[in-house]
Amino acid sequence: MKKSIFFWLILLLTTSAKAQIWGGSGGNIPENGVLTFFPITVNGLEPGQLTADYGLTLVAINISHLHDDDLEVYLVSPDSTTIALTRFNGSNGDNYTFTKFSDGAFLPIQMGEAPFTGTFLPEEPLAHLNNGQDGNGTWYVAVRDAVANNRQGTLNGWSLTFGAATTPPFVFTSSNLPIVLIDTYGQSIPDDPKIMAGMKIIDNGPGLRNHITDTPVYDGFAGIELRGSSSQDFPKKSFGLETWDAAGEDLKVSLLGMPEESDWILNANYTDKTLMRNTMAYQLFQDMDHYATRYKHVEVMLNGSYHGIYVFSEKIKRDGDRVDIAKLTTTMNSGDPLTGGYIVKIDKPTGSGGDGWVSDYPPPSHPNGQTIFFQYEYPKADDSTPWQKEDISGYVDAFEGALAGPFFNDPNLGWRRYAVENTFVDYFIVNEISKNVDGYRLSTFLHKERESLGGKLRMGPVWDYDIAFRNADYCSGDVVTGWAYQFPCQYDYWQVPFWWQRLMQDTIFKNNLKCRWEDLRTTTLSNAWLNNYVDSIALVLNESQERNFVRWPILGVYVWPNPQPIPTTYAGEIQALKSYLQTRLNWLDQNMPGNCNATQLDEYHSPANGIKIQPNPATDKVLIETSQFFSNQLKISIFGLTGKMVAQFEGTTVQKSSHSYQLDVEKLTEGVWMVRFDDGEQSSSSRLLIAR
Repeated sequence: MKKSIFFWLILLLTTSAKAQIWGGSGGNIPENGVLTFFPITVNGLEPGQLTADYGLTLVAINISHLHDDDLEVYLVSPDSTTIALTRFNGSNGDNYTFTKFSDGAFLPIQMGEAPFTGTFLPEEPLAHLNNGQDGNGTWYVAVRDAVANNRQGTLNGWSLTFGAATTPPFVFTSSNLPIVLIDTYGQSIPDDPKIMAGMKIIDNGPGLRNHITDTPVYDGFAGIELRGSSSQDFPKKSFGLETWDAAGEDLKVSLLGMPEESDWILNANYTDKTLMRNTMAYQLFQDMDHYATRYKHVEVMLNGSYHGIYVFSEKIKRDGDRVDIAKLTTTMNSGDPLTGGYIVKIDKPTGSGGDGWVSDYPPPSHPNGQTIFFQYEYPKADDSTPWQKEDISGYVDAFEGALAGPFFNDPNLGWRRYAVENTFVDYFIVNEISKNVDGYRLSTFLHKERESLGGKLRMGPVWDYDIAFRNADYCSGDVVTGWAYQFPCQYDYWQVPFWWQRLMQDTIFKNNLKCRWEDLRTTTLSNAWLNNYVDSIALVLNESQERNFVRWPILGVYVWPNPQPIPTTYAGEIQALKSYLQTRLNWLDQNMPGNCNATQLDEYHSPANGIKIQPNPATDKVLIETSQFFSNQLKISIFGLTGKMVAQFEGTTVQKSSHSYQLDVEKLTEGVWMVRFDDGEQSSSSRLLIAR
């Protein structure tokens, strides 16, 4: 009791005489990972309406706890508006002793040190509570101890101070970005299941300004839930969305220029202060001629409160306009339909994770018995039959067995029987450019088409790069050199599959990787292209980023897992990203394995698959000899290394003599091409180099 009286005496002596103060008691803070609410009932506040003229000016807390970074503390107003005061700050320091929060403070709480005696900027401004609501009613401070480590703490007391000279609430009226307005009808958004919400999207088109009062292009319902795993601990949450009709059923619509669907993502990118790391990875993979989720930067209003910049994007799912694989129903349990399509994910079981199976092959580093776990992403485990689960798990097991086996690099007997090589090449390149600390081991997707439609495993789509591109201060995520696939933290539970180290033992794979790298460095991966992408997105976001960082004042502030030094401005964040890219690309230029030359390509492809192409490299015409017999229905197709077909020869366009074929290739540009033979019963392929 004496400690509590002393606390309030100190607070009163440091507060203006015009202020009105309400104090509350506390209690034990259980170590159950659940928010505990401690109330203060405010009666007789005059004036009662909280505005910029008179409102909440100060919040004070006094907590005894032996490990401050176990704790997060929120303030909840009578109208249920919630802000974060402090979250997991103070490292292993002890206590919050006479800690005050004010929008007029200079030092953010994230940059303070335990026991935080003094006045600090809260993680979210108090101004959001001075929104015109009636301050009379029940307020709560909500405290969560997230770690059960026998360090149970106590809230000794807390207080609210109301007065003049408050900070006004943030007023948002218009944007150069599309605007998304969400109303949850007074409901809190859960992790699962989705709740009904109203959603409006305002998008007047390129070059036109959007106002929150404009006529929306979408005005309907949506199901909304929290999204993510560790990112759910951030105050700015990410959300999963489904467009619904009034009955709560899926409604396929086209939003922001994206093809019709019902599943969408609002990604907060809280820890990425450039707000573009995810979209840059998506764009790179798209420009390599693979599907990656389409996206638009938007600004979001949630329940009348400005929530900042989000990335509105497609959710990864099976669809003709997304992951374009065959639809699989529970009646398809035999024959060709059983063979696809499937989407498999390597990830944590939290978030959107689910059931799956354990790989037969442990990761290269597994001192604690770590394993690789594959999850059924499509169809989900509950929507799959036992035969379908056996088919996809058996196929992935066969791929791993071939890759681990003694003939792994044989073009016909090895891993290429089960997988499309160029998707592995391009996936590797995106992960290594970004030096993705989560790369290969988390948020990793692969998919398989039906056998009659191609039937092999493909890597991708890429996903979850907000802590890539040097935005992680652990496991060498902040080191510009070195390989992401050689994950250095052997005691981390989530490890990289053995695939990538094994592929680096395949000379052919390395040579193809080198050729692809050298080709991309003149186009999509040129220094100029990447600089232009970063600058163009930064220009589009230049206005809205100022609002975002008023709402979330984290520029110059450590947010897990930002590496040091932390830029103090948005321009500084952009420059740091560009500097990383240039340094990283230079390192990869010097260290990308393999050799790209015609001699090695010809040595490999001539004897291994019974096909010999002469001359190779070629300029205008080639003679192809094969030991295989193909029927008169033969088609000869030419593909780029991305898998895109650029030419096809059949019938009279193929000059055939026994097992020899002459083709005119003068229209092909310089580079490496795939030549595929297929008569409907058998197929084979080889490489062709055009050099002039």
